[in-house]
Amino acid sequence: MPPAKKEVRPSSRGGRIRTPAFVKNQRGVKNWKEVSAWLEWRGIEDIECITPDQAGVARGKMMPSKKFTSNTSLALPSAVFMTTISGGYPEDGNGFHYPEDDGDLKLMPDLSTLTVVPWEEDPTAAVICDLVHQDGRSVEFTPRNVLKRVLAAYDKRGLKPVVAPEIEFYLVRKNPDPDYPLTPPVGRSGRAIGGGAGYSIAGVNEFDELIDDIYHFSESQGLEIDTLIHEEGAGQLEINLRHGDPIELADQVFMFKRTIREAALKHDIYATFMAKPIQGQPGSAMHIHQSIIDKKTGRNVFSAEDGSETEAFFHFIGGMQKHVPNALVMFAPYVNSYRRLTQSASAPVNNKWGYDNRTTAFRVPRSDPAARRVENRIPSSDANPYLALAASLACGLIGMTNKIKA
Repeated sequence: MPPAKKEVRPSSRGGRIRTPAFVKNQRGVKNWKEVSAWLEWRGIEDIECITPDQAGVARGKMMPSKKFTSNTSLALPSAVFMTTISGGYPEDGNGFHYPEDDGDLKLMPDLSTLTVVPWEEDPTAAVICDLVHQDGRSVEFTPRNVLKRVLAAYDKRGLKPVVAPEIEFYLVRKNPDPDYPLTPPVGRSGRAIGGGAGYSIAGVNEFDELIDDIYHFSESQGLEIDTLIHEEGAGQLEINLRHGDPIELADQVFMFKRTIREAALKHDIYATFMAKPIQGQPGSAMHIHQSIIDKKTGRNVFSAEDGSETEAFFHFIGGMQKHVPNALVMFAPYVNSYRRLTQSASAPVNNKWGYDNRTTAFRVPRSDPAARRVENRIPSSDANPYLALAASLACGLIGMTNKIKA
């Protein structure tokens, strides 16, 4: 456990002053000077420098905190971003080729993401890193940079996207043998969890202690949970995140997946984000709610002054209808993903839109004009959050730019 934190420290005048507010931030600091104080106040010993690969898996390096604050240059081989979800490498050919040198890419810590790793026994912190080439250029194919490029295109037009992901996942019994099917876990009642517990509080209560750990781990990292529910599947839960900046929300999904897996392991079960982990049970989605704000006025561009829908609203939907099918690999990246996208499976298998209609790919929830948004219901929970957000927002932006009709 980390040593006790000091609320005050002696001042040079012999009095006592309060610890700077930034030191108590659960998530993020502004500069390297603040990093040292933040780590010291918590007694942090180790730092995980992590970055999401194409599958959304955390890759990176761990080091002592003193080495981290010495501005040591960190690098990863470029081939790391060509690994598959199972850790293998695709075959060369069919338009895919490995770089001849497999040169290093530099890890650049984003200090605004610095946070503790609450499940580690030794005091540990983690920071999400961006990747740059040796000459300082951004690496164009890393997921976080892909999303940043899409957001830059919005910014160029004076627009700011706001998103809110919903993440579904299953809790399952420990099963180290991939040849055996996954099965629901045993809850606190001592009985195996069955299906049909959608929105059941009793279903949530079966995992009270685990959920308490998820809340505790999340709060320790500055991650904001909006709501948590039990979904229709046996042992299937859903966490909704508060709306906000796409990079921040993608970071939160990335960290939440680690958090939920670790909390589950603490209770001797697995958490899986497979799109269709159990035959005969509903699939798991990562629905994305999206709205666009005019940076000058702060208004939602989907709503006119009289509260009606704008042309931009319909064009955003039109862009998604036209281009999402071409970007499907960003929303459903694996063979298992398409087992979710079947008829009569509570998943959209069309490119239609509608008001408060969950059978459509693009649902418009009932709301007041200021909160008007478009929910993309296609992405599965196995999707990389950075790439799914980037693709969804890019399709909408193309629609608004080219005035594609819904």
